[in-house]
Amino acid sequence: MATNGADDRNLPRLARIDPRQFDLLFAGCKLERYAAGQHLFVQEDASDRIYGVMSGTVEISIYSPGGQKLVANIELSRSLVGEIGALDGRPRTATAICLTACELVSLSRTQLFDRMEKNPPLARAMIELLCARLRWVSGELGDQAFFGIEARLAKRLVFLSGVMADSAGWIPISQSELGEFLGATRESVNKTLNDWRNRQMIAIKRGGLRITNLAALNHIAESQDDD
Repeated sequence: MATNGADDRNLPRLARIDPRQFDLLFAGCKLERYAAGQHLFVQEDASDRIYGVMSGTVEISIYSPGGQKLVANIELSRSLVGEIGALDGRPRTATAICLTACELVSLSRTQLFDRMEKNPPLARAMIELLCARLRWVSGELGDQAFFGIEARLAKRLVFLSGVMADSAGWIPISQSELGEFLGATRESVNKTLNDWRNRQMIAIKRGGLRITNLAALNHIAESQDDD
């Protein structure tokens, strides 16, 4: 997928380790191919591997006991998936599914620790990655507490446009999926998107949307208490 020229400095939510450390971590690993819709692991599974995304898009989701879904993040090329469980050996904290066909590499938990012990900079890189993840979670909690649906949706669209939009600017995502990103109902998302379309801030088509007034969305994203 195209990234519209965005770089990692503008996309803090794409927590990654340095490319050199990524290559060192997965050196010699065989390329694994996964089809769109295939799970890497499911929440509460036993944790035994860490994955590196070479190409494709992986969705990280959390499910409530009642089955309600919240999309926590998406992971793209050169991202790590499953590092928490691989490090502490406890059950998976989320579900990882390939949104597109993906090429991945992976290590067992034993291999991960062996490589970190032999290459101390890898251990530091993993600590920095976990800190980035924690900052992301803290930011999401703050958004939930202090921002209304419009601001949160605007922030999410700006982010997704930077990492998922095609060459024409279309973001391949449904309104139901946007609701899952925000923990909001499809109806509330639909109402807000239709209002923005009428104000010529976005364009909508089946299975996707495109930002047409980035400045206006950025302004909304920075506005608090818009419920």
